[in-house]
Amino acid sequence: MDKLRRSLLDAPIIEKGEYQYFVHPVSDGVPTLDPGLLREIVIRICRKVELEDVDKIVTPAAMGIHISTSVSLMTDIPMVVIRKRQYGLEGEISLSQQTGYSESEMYINDVHEGDTVLIIDDVLSTGGTLSAICEAIDSIGAEVSDVMAVIKKAGDNELDDTEYDYKSLINVTVEDGKVIIVDEHGDG
Repeated sequence: MDKLRRSLLDAPIIEKGEYQYFVHPVSDGVPTLDPGLLREIVIRICRKVELEDVDKIVTPAAMGIHISTSVSLMTDIPMVVIRKRQYGLEGEISLSQQTGYSESEMYINDVHEGDTVLIIDDVLSTGGTLSAICEAIDSIGAEVSDVMAVIKKAGDNELDDTEYDYKSLINVTVEDGKVIIVDEHGDG
């Protein structure tokens, strides 16, 4: 059994109101992230996405950073982190991020017209963050080559109503206090 599947099946579940939330090293930083799991994820991402003409890997802070850094190290493609802090640098673009539980402003720096970018995040749930990022990248005049989430939570998301395709490594849901693997090969 692969490490990602096993780690999700072993993930602790906590209750947040009526919502059952799995705690996972990829999405939460706890429990400990095993290097073998991260390596497996990066290899699977590199096999699944189009890398040939990608100029930059773009990831939202914070839980996409470790995955995107690892992909950057494997591919020598530079990485840009979308931050919740405004720096006021020339060309900075603001976007509104809305998830199932929060809303905030995020800021993109150093993505330019004509760039081809690969967007990587840890989890695709509501699609609010990734949808906003795709629209902001479009408004810059850059091209999105692929949108990649390691884990996709089952159900509809905002990306389903856009022109952007997305990929995932594994799709899950949480039922009766357990993670259920819906699709071991991912995708939307």
